[in-house]
Parts: sequence; structure tokens; C-alpha cells
Amino acid sequence: MKNLVVLTGAGVSAESGIATFRDAGGLWEGHDIMEVASPEGYAANPALVLDFYNKRRAQLKDVDPNEAHFCIAGLERNFHVDVITQNVDDLHERAGSSNVIHLHGELKKARSSKNSNEILEWEDDINLGDLSKDGSQLRPHIVWFGEEVPAMEQAIEIVSKADVLLIVGTSMQVYPAAGLKDFAPSHAPIYFVDPAPSLESAGRLNVIKEKAGKGVQMVADLLSF
Repeated sequence: MKNLVVLTGAGVSAESGIATFRDAGGLWEGHDIMEVASPEGYAANPALVLDFYNKRRAQLKDVDPNEAHFCIAGLERNFHVDVITQNVDDLHERAGSSNVIHLHGELKKARSSKNSNEILEWEDDINLGDLSKDGSQLRPHIVWFGEEVPAMEQAIEIVSKADVLLIVGTSMQVYPAAGLKDFAPSHAPIYFVDPAPSLESAGRLNVIKEKAGKGVQMVADLLSF
């Protein structure tokens, strides 16, 4: 069975009603990104940061996977599929994908402020005073700007063994995730689904100018031949 690697970003979850990472003004849900997605922002105002992610976590209870999530999960019928996502929601898992790596962390997990390896499953709010076993304040299990991406080496290894690479819902502008496509073997075709692509089809790169749901289905149809 061939290895299909799917790199996904915010555009996949947008069709479920989850806001994309930033709007044209550089804001995320009305907040300056560095206020809510950096260690410095957390140190300056932990209550604000905890509240911000509490709201994102609560939103997961009101949204469902969409066509793109289900189509990606359905590809497992014909391929060994690894999903490498920049998203912090759990919609890939809820749609049925078996192998999901979250590059930027997961909303439904919390971790120690001192030890990034001490991670807990977490469904509800994280409040000031909620402590990990080491006595430190629990924080969202989110990779913020300036922090190391722990899953990067594993992601590179998976991409390097791909027979097919599908990129969907991401502009591939945020590094280090954007560099993952460069590790795909030379024989592997690359499909890039984006409604406003920054790239054009060339060589093994096939650009599909569509939103995630329709575009993933088009790729699935192409791969079925």
C-alpha cells in the first residue's frame, strides 16, 4: 500500500466554522497574535492567554468535521495515510483519520509550564491555579512563536517516505512547516489545494485552485485511477 502524506492547515477547518489563524490585519480573533501566541505574551498576561485558548477549546464542542476531513480519512481505504497538520483542533481525529501529527500542539491538551514533556488530556477550561504535578501552572499545549516544534523531526521522516504528497488548507508560508514539502522524494507527485494559490503547476507540482472540501475530493478522484 502506497504512503500518502497530507499536510493540512487552517483552510481545512475554516469550512467547519473555525477562524483561520490571522485576518488581513494580522489579528487572531481580535487579538494581536504575539499577545496570545508567544511565551512573552503568556508571561505578560497569563489570564488573557488562558482565556483565549479556553474559548477556542470550548468552540470545538460546537463544530463538526467537514467534507475535507472526511475525504482525507476516507483515503485510508486505498493508502497508508499520515496527516501532518498545523491545526490544533481534533477534527481530523473525529472524522476518522488514524495517524495524525499536530505540529503546533492540541487544544484538548494541557502541559506543565516548566516541562514541555508533561502533557495531560484536557477537555475544559485551564484556569490560573490549575497546577501540573511539578507544581507549575498548566498552560495550553500549543507551540507558540519562538518555541521549538517538537514533532518536526518525525514529520520530516514521514514526508521523506511519501509516495504522494497532498497539501491542503495552508499557504505554506509559515516555517518550519512550509519547508516540509522539500523533503518529499523526487518520485512523489505533489498536489496543492488552495483557492488562491501562491504557486503554479510545474513538473510534479499539481495546483488545484479550489477550497479544501472540493479540492480534496478532486485529488481523491485523480488518485483512484
